[in-house]
Amino acid sequence: MSDESNAKSMSIIVTKGTLDWAYPPFILATTAAAMGLDVTMFFTFYGLGLLKKDMNLKVNPLGNASMEMPMMGGHMAMPNIMAAIPGATALTTAMMKNMIKKKGIASIDELRELAVEADVNMIACQMTMDLFEYKKEDMIENISVGGAASWVDIATRSDINLYI
Repeated sequence: MSDESNAKSMSIIVTKGTLDWAYPPFILATTAAAMGLDVTMFFTFYGLGLLKKDMNLKVNPLGNASMEMPMMGGHMAMPNIMAAIPGATALTTAMMKNMIKKKGIASIDELRELAVEADVNMIACQMTMDLFEYKKEDMIENISVGGAASWVDIATRSDINLYI
């Protein structure tokens, strides 16, 4: 932690690896780091994919009942049945990426780079790496690898703990 007496710390467990679920942890982490908090992100299960050098993030409409896309001056809900249509994931992903670009929102690659530049401590879960047969070489640089105990040690000393 920094030397400031009012400095805070935050830890985030990142468990999801889709495009839509990648934004909250990176936005919160980079914002907190910019505000002077010491931030640790622990990437486990499907969230681990967000540390891969080559990300191919998608948006899955299945089970996302609150998913609405702005269309024709309104908002159109994506019915779950749409997920059964071949190409639905590619369609929703393309729509989301187009909206992100059109609105000038930073990409996940850009947010991840901001996290690296802000010295966010990013930990890849060792058990998940073993489970999915990833090697450290598959991941971006500037991360560490650790088990659940690594996160628990940090979380017990953190002012804020988030599960995303």
